[in-house]
Amino acid sequence: MKRLLALIRQSLPAKLSLLIVLFAAAIFIASLGFMFQQSQKSVHQEAINRAEQVLENTVLRVTNILDRVQVATDNTDWLPVRHLDAPESMFVYSRRILVNNPDLNGCSISFEPYYFPDRGKYFSAYSLNEGGQIRTTQEGNPNYDYFTLDWYQLAKLLDRPCWTEPYYDYNPDNFYSQDMIASYCKPMKDEDGNYVGTISVDMSLGWLSETISAVRPYPNSYSIMIGRGGTFFVHPDSTKLFYETIFTETLEHDDPDRVALGKAMQAGEEGMKRLKMEGEDCYVFYKPLGETAWSVAIVCPVSDILSGYKRLRIAVMLIVILGLLLLWRVFRQIIRRELAPLGKLTSQARTIAAGEFDKELPDDGRTDEIGQLSQSFSGMQHSLVSYMDELKKTTAQKASIESELKVASDIQMGMVPRIFPAFPKRDDIDLYASMTPAKEVGGDLYDYFEQDDRIYLCVGDVSGKGIPASLFMAVTRNLFRIIAQQGKSPVEVAEQINSFLVQDNDQAMFVTMFIGRIDMSTGRFDFCNCGHNPPMMDGQFLPLKYTNRPLGLWDGAPFQGETIENIRGRQLLLYTDGLNEAENRSQEILGNDRLLELMAGAGKLSAREVILRLQQAVERHRDGATPNDDLTLLCLRLLELK
Repeated sequence: MKRLLALIRQSLPAKLSLLIVLFAAAIFIASLGFMFQQSQKSVHQEAINRAEQVLENTVLRVTNILDRVQVATDNTDWLPVRHLDAPESMFVYSRRILVNNPDLNGCSISFEPYYFPDRGKYFSAYSLNEGGQIRTTQEGNPNYDYFTLDWYQLAKLLDRPCWTEPYYDYNPDNFYSQDMIASYCKPMKDEDGNYVGTISVDMSLGWLSETISAVRPYPNSYSIMIGRGGTFFVHPDSTKLFYETIFTETLEHDDPDRVALGKAMQAGEEGMKRLKMEGEDCYVFYKPLGETAWSVAIVCPVSDILSGYKRLRIAVMLIVILGLLLLWRVFRQIIRRELAPLGKLTSQARTIAAGEFDKELPDDGRTDEIGQLSQSFSGMQHSLVSYMDELKKTTAQKASIESELKVASDIQMGMVPRIFPAFPKRDDIDLYASMTPAKEVGGDLYDYFEQDDRIYLCVGDVSGKGIPASLFMAVTRNLFRIIAQQGKSPVEVAEQINSFLVQDNDQAMFVTMFIGRIDMSTGRFDFCNCGHNPPMMDGQFLPLKYTNRPLGLWDGAPFQGETIENIRGRQLLLYTDGLNEAENRSQEILGNDRLLELMAGAGKLSAREVILRLQQAVERHRDGATPNDDLTLLCLRLLELK
């Protein structure tokens, strides 16, 4: 080791090659460390997206299967009702459903006791598909009292179509399905609306189980399905099917995460949880199956998700280490050969190394690379002086501009309230807002404040972007705050802001704005919309009688306001067109229809959750595209008074 260190200290090629390798190693380590960190996040998120997509596709496939059963039933149930005077035709209709839908297992058209007096107490036209051969019979007898069975009783008691829990059918006096089945049952009524019987279409659970179990996004992942009681209907461990529930293991060992998963699946919720499954750390993605009260989940071990990433990381590290060793060896040889002639140039280089840029270097008359290097040094002297001066000026100008933009951005963001809860002393209002400029500074604005038990609020969008729009925004926001604090109505605030902005507006800039005032004692909501996007109330666009003109264009007709007498318990969303007009890489906008879909399920979310949902939707829609407009959102709900 001592001899090696002495060799490195005495040999310039060895020292330079080692320094290069160490520097390269530091860059590699930093770059790879960052790359591995980001890659792990990306792999993790991609794995989650992949599993969620697989689950979504699985649910769609299963839902399509269930829908086919329902459609087959709905397309046929009118025939038995129309021909209640012809009991023999029920056998034809029962058989026809299976002929037209060979994937189905069986079909029963069953009637109330003694509905057909000449047929006795029992009359049920039953058809069974046995490997493509359809058999039809009349079922029902004291040993098979179908009136008491779930597939008959559920439709009758609920008075609507429904799915049964999976079950084994058994008829000791007739043929029956040997598979575990689930039935879609629908009540039949006569022309007077009286219940006369049930039509039941059966689907083999084995067929459904194969469809679900075939889905494996990762080698060791698997699928499960539970019913409304938590019983396993699909599980890789066949000993648990129909005999254990998702809660069985928690009876011996307390597992709050598993209990929470089971309850969420029973409640028909959709989502993802990370927990221990069979002793292994797993992600569980779950989603309900349509109207069946069943729930499907895909269990993905974390080790499976990251296995490829870990193997790649080890392989890359080995390649980097071997590459660095080879790099050191190669550079040492190259540098040793190339530095040999530089001894003669050392004295010439010292002139520049000493900082004497104006001193002429001696010309040794060489025309080879070393001579060209000497001439380059001389030319570099002159260029370096002028370049350094220019670089200093450019760097100073760039730093000044960046600093000013940063200060402008901080000032602009400081003008809008950003501390939440917005009104910490009040427990009867839930309000959250955000503003995201498309550039360093933008032209959107929002504001709110409380005065005399009234909440004043506004959201606006200045024409244009960048610094001019931000200046116009600052003026507009200050005018709103000053005028509204005088206790003016939204209409009066709009008219006075417009009067100020019209003056000396040579650039013809304007701002669309929604101004509102809420009386907290009564819930009364007065507002004036000045050419702005219509707000959303309880997930729907609020119809407006007056849209008015934007502020700052011209003086003219008076502004018109509107009133909602009480908005307690209702959700209000104000936004700028950076939401519904957000563009992706193909310049396709998010659109009002998509906005309605996003807000349709947001009724029970908090104001902050609504804002986060919309921001995430915009990011997903953009798919990496540069924002085309500023995005401002404000959501509030006045809570019901206790």
